[in-house]
Amino acid sequence: MSPQKDAPHAPPLSGSLPPQGGSLSPWGGPAEKAPLSIVIATRESRLALWQAEHVQALLRARGHTVELLGMTTKGDQILDRSLSKVGGKGLFVKELEVALEEGRAHIAVHSLKDVPMELPEGFALACVMEREDPRDAFVSPRYASLDELPQGAVVGTSSLRRQVLLQALRPDLKIEPLRGNLDTRLRKLDEGQYDAIVLAAAGLKRLELGTRIRATFAPTAMLPAAGQGALGIEVRSDRQDLIDALAPLAHLPTWLTVTAERAVSRAMGGSCSMPLAAHGTLTGDTLQLDAAWGDTEGQAPLVRASASARVTTLAEADALGLAIAQQLRDGGAQSATPIAAA
Repeated sequence: MSPQKDAPHAPPLSGSLPPQGGSLSPWGGPAEKAPLSIVIATRESRLALWQAEHVQALLRARGHTVELLGMTTKGDQILDRSLSKVGGKGLFVKELEVALEEGRAHIAVHSLKDVPMELPEGFALACVMEREDPRDAFVSPRYASLDELPQGAVVGTSSLRRQVLLQALRPDLKIEPLRGNLDTRLRKLDEGQYDAIVLAAAGLKRLELGTRIRATFAPTAMLPAAGQGALGIEVRSDRQDLIDALAPLAHLPTWLTVTAERAVSRAMGGSCSMPLAAHGTLTGDTLQLDAAWGDTEGQAPLVRASASARVTTLAEADALGLAIAQQLRDGGAQSATPIAAA
């Protein structure tokens, strides 16, 4: 029997739901047990290390012994091609999962937008932490906003989502690929390779680079990616002791929101090879969910979908996401994989 069924407080596996769509209310779980010795697998970029050290500090404050295992992933090594052409964002997590499987590490901290919608069997998304700013940021040394860019200006991004949304806002712009970690992207901008670049505001703020942000895009204009700004912690699904230890770090409103967002992407067969955006806002127990799909070739118009519903469980969040995905398909959006019959 899976840990989920044994412990109602345990979080769901990625892409799945708690038993009977269970409520998330008993989040704290049982009384905390003896402190654990935990190794965090992390990429070695400055942002990834910040994220891992943030979790390390929170767990140490709760009495656990926590060390880091730095790793380089294929996603960090392949910088001359877009992610959509070399295997997607899963390239950033595979090596970390191998470390968990082999026992060299016990948990992995991810930017949730980089986590595939379906985790491999035997792994669980054990914790979703409170979200940072989910918006996209406009960064430029010369121009204060997208509107100020001259005709035909070069904007850097390797995100197909950002590409189609930028094209919808400014069809005249020249969108060029931009790979590398945050510092590398900023250096390429400062060297004059681009007039502006678009980055996640959360990463800039976490590294105290918020002064580089010239403007933030309103989500209505530039819908964020599913999970953008949130951190997820992955474990082996048979490690109930770790799931219990991580439970106090979870942020329920964020978890509900990103579950709906990721459900949209999962239903559409989403990955970084699909130009798809999904962003939710939870007010009280009402979740407003917006999504957009675009055609990178510019042959089809941007398709948008929007709905709200009462959401207090992961099952309800997932259902809202699936409804939004159906709206997108009804509007002409194309799924990356065939939709299974109900």
